[in-house]
Amino acid sequence: MVHPVYAQMPPTIFDEMSGLARQHSAINLGQGFPDAPGPLPILQAAAEALLTGSNQYPPSIGLPALRQAAAAHYRRTQGLDLDWQTQVVVTSGATEAIASALLALVQAGDEVGLIQPLYDAYLPLVRRAGGIARFATLSPPDWRLTGEVLDQLFSRRTKVIVLNNPMNPCARVFDDDELGLLAQYCVRHDVIAICDDVWEAVVPPPQRFKSLMAFPGMAGRTVKIGSAGKMFGLTGWKVGLMMASPDLANAVARAHQFLTFTTPPNLQTAVAYGLNEMRGWFTDMPNQMGRSRDHLAASMTKQGFAVLPSQATYFLNVDLAASGIAMSDRDFCLRCVIDHGVAAIPLSALYEQDPQTSLIRLCFAKPDETLDEGARRLGAARAALA
Repeated sequence: MVHPVYAQMPPTIFDEMSGLARQHSAINLGQGFPDAPGPLPILQAAAEALLTGSNQYPPSIGLPALRQAAAAHYRRTQGLDLDWQTQVVVTSGATEAIASALLALVQAGDEVGLIQPLYDAYLPLVRRAGGIARFATLSPPDWRLTGEVLDQLFSRRTKVIVLNNPMNPCARVFDDDELGLLAQYCVRHDVIAICDDVWEAVVPPPQRFKSLMAFPGMAGRTVKIGSAGKMFGLTGWKVGLMMASPDLANAVARAHQFLTFTTPPNLQTAVAYGLNEMRGWFTDMPNQMGRSRDHLAASMTKQGFAVLPSQATYFLNVDLAASGIAMSDRDFCLRCVIDHGVAAIPLSALYEQDPQTSLIRLCFAKPDETLDEGARRLGAARAALA
């Protein structure tokens, strides 16, 4: 018999909209991946490692070179003091790291706090681990973590919370006051935070990312997860980085060894090269993303759309109701991709309960001409459907 978590589960909204984009030859501003091939030096490093290095099983927890490079990178960029031998684990993508962490830390009946809108993998993974989801919801346009929100998120039964920062799809970078308050709640309730920090490098100035792990009381109760795919715009590589205190890291590593066991060694070698040798990328890339974000925001505003602020990630959100469009986000997105040749993501698909139904998410990690044409087609949809 099929497990009930998966028996009636539909395809993700990302698969659905990308499939429709392919079917209708539409511009895909929905699923979050860049059109660019990625930085050439890291691609060359991967190719060289494939041809000249070992293609046999690397250590389950990752190549020493990558674990050392990751620890050094986070020391430089976020001030975290990590022992690469006991606190860094390489996984096959960040989603696998999240799955490993939930399987390692959640027992049947444990309560897991989730913040809406949320990445679509969280809830089925929590349920598959036997956890009971507890939801808190952020409100646009500010999407702030407040005491009222955290009171919804925590109870005396809460064992783990999942924090996405910077937050997809809200495009928020939580500030020190918000994170400090969250740390106080975690300490007070003796809760472990699984921090999905995959967008930590895609933070255009003047915003600044700070890890929850760096706040008082959190070094021993945080599982921090990063993504080389997001760092370098190579989303198909699926190389994740998991950092935690030695006891938490060991537990997650034990779950990881029975999921994917390990990750392609040539990709690990190339990511280590990128972290060590491409330090300028971590300034140049977010600056470019900021320019692309501003370009799409201006194009959408010109087409008569109300655009919400975007502080990080590849995404910005549009308020349909404030743009004069009365239909739901899902109906609007379906009409856009089928009739007007442009795909977007309805935010309502990223809620489990009480969804916002008038916001759509657009990906700006595209060339200017693609963004301009996408905005033009969305403008045509607005004129036809408003």
